[in-house]
Amino acid sequence: MFFNICLNMMIILLILSLMLFLMGFYFLIFDLNYFIEFNLLNLNSSSIVMTLYFDWMCNFFLSVVLFISCSVIYYSKFYMGDDLMLNRFISLVLMFIFSMILLIISPNLISILLGWDGLGLISYCLVIYYQNNKSFNSGMLTVLSNRIGDVFLLISIAWMMNFGSWNYIFYMDFMKSNNEMIIILFFILLASFTKSAQIPFSSWLPAAMAAPTPVSSLVHSSTLVTAGVYLMIRFEKVLKDSFFINWFMLISVLTMFMSGLNANFENDLKKIIALSTLSQLGLMMSILFLGFSKLAFFHLLTHALFKALLFMCAGLLIHNLMNFQDIRYMGSIIFQMPFVSVCFNFANLSLCGFPFLAGFYSKDLILESLFSMNFNLFIFIIFLISTVLTVSYTFRLIYFLMISEFNMLSLNFLNDNSWGMNKSFIGLMIMVILGGSLMSWLMFPYPYMIFLPLYFKLIPLEIIFLGVLLSYKFIYMGMFKMSIKNYFLKTFYSMMWFLPIISTKGIIKLPIFFSMNLSLIMDQNWIEYTMSQGLIKLMKINSSLMDLLFFYFNLMLNLFLLMIFFWWIFINFNW
Repeated sequence: MFFNICLNMMIILLILSLMLFLMGFYFLIFDLNYFIEFNLLNLNSSSIVMTLYFDWMCNFFLSVVLFISCSVIYYSKFYMGDDLMLNRFISLVLMFIFSMILLIISPNLISILLGWDGLGLISYCLVIYYQNNKSFNSGMLTVLSNRIGDVFLLISIAWMMNFGSWNYIFYMDFMKSNNEMIIILFFILLASFTKSAQIPFSSWLPAAMAAPTPVSSLVHSSTLVTAGVYLMIRFEKVLKDSFFINWFMLISVLTMFMSGLNANFENDLKKIIALSTLSQLGLMMSILFLGFSKLAFFHLLTHALFKALLFMCAGLLIHNLMNFQDIRYMGSIIFQMPFVSVCFNFANLSLCGFPFLAGFYSKDLILESLFSMNFNLFIFIIFLISTVLTVSYTFRLIYFLMISEFNMLSLNFLNDNSWGMNKSFIGLMIMVILGGSLMSWLMFPYPYMIFLPLYFKLIPLEIIFLGVLLSYKFIYMGMFKMSIKNYFLKTFYSMMWFLPIISTKGIIKLPIFFSMNLSLIMDQNWIEYTMSQGLIKLMKINSSLMDLLFFYFNLMLNLFLLMIFFWWIFINFNW
């Protein structure tokens, strides 16, 4: 019965996705923007109006979100088939999708807050779905990090009252240089940084891997983490004239570099893919701050396609390996699970920008646009190093999963005969191969003619070869023990520059210590402290005082007797 409901829901989402894609194509050709207003409540001269905004960007993004969602729901039916709470899980996923849809179609900060909060709270419910200590800790880190962004969004809503309405999209053209709009943009930027896990809020993204893998494929591709990027794309007109954008761009570039470096030292399969998401989010944010909002949106769409497929393939591998995630024990998967391995390799190569896959069209265009700009050398070098690191951890993953020897039990049941799961890969696999070219032809009907010297044009291919060589270095470092001298550096790189420690233990250690003592003294233990334990302590003090007085009394008595004795001897001697 429930399988039929999932199948019907998947078909509905797929039809809606195709309809929205055709609608986005129509809106793009004729450059249409539609506002739909619902009058919810009238009270005297006041009215509460719900506004929805549709343009080609909104329709394309909705189409990709619903397409990935229908694949994930169909995949979840088989992946979570033995779960007793499958109804609750699918309901949470549908609420999660609805919150993202509400955020996408809202030109109003109030309705954006509803979708924004919905994403944060439902992601908490999904992260703690497997109820254990690790999941609870990860869920609290996730929800509290996102609540910081909610607070900044609430402050920006308060500042928007100066304009008389919360429909920010009406005020961006003629309020660019207004001080209030600059303050609102600053708060919106901070909120987007928390949702997109930029430094210093990066530690919650790998922690959210405690959620089931279908949730991870949805969260890390097109919903939760991309909400901040999408909101910044909507505020692009105000971004161009802001004086503090270069500082935020520096943070985004450092996020991309840090996550790429950390992924090369990580051994958990899901965390490597999560860190690759963080790296791509840093790339989207930084290219957005450089002024290429369409390129950032283009990469957001292509990244959503191959990242969803990558997580779903990783989930099937983990499922067959009995929930084991360490890549050092995997290997030769291609001989036992050929179809899943092909899908995984296509998604992985698309991630590193291999020619003519989905990721190539956006990444190549981003790099060439960067080469054509007159920007500082530091940003240029960090961009190149981060791209090389992306290729490096991609080929490191391919080596450990496909080429190296299988290091687990010789008796295993690895296979990809679950055609229910395999069917959910097919649509995403087609889009990973053809989606990049299709989106580039639609979004850029007049191709970008970027004239560069030959050695600049060949840099993307050189980056791929350099990344392959660097991956061999990281594989070699992983196979042998590092010296004690380099242990600190290895720990520093593999712990995201100690951001998880700063976000958790570094903040809560002293407050928890003081609150524990305060709770013991003032709340839980005050009767004990003032009555029984207090009386015992008072009696101990009094008894020690009496002992001291008795000691002094004995001492004085001995002195008195000694003095009498000496006096008696003195009298007898004189006589």
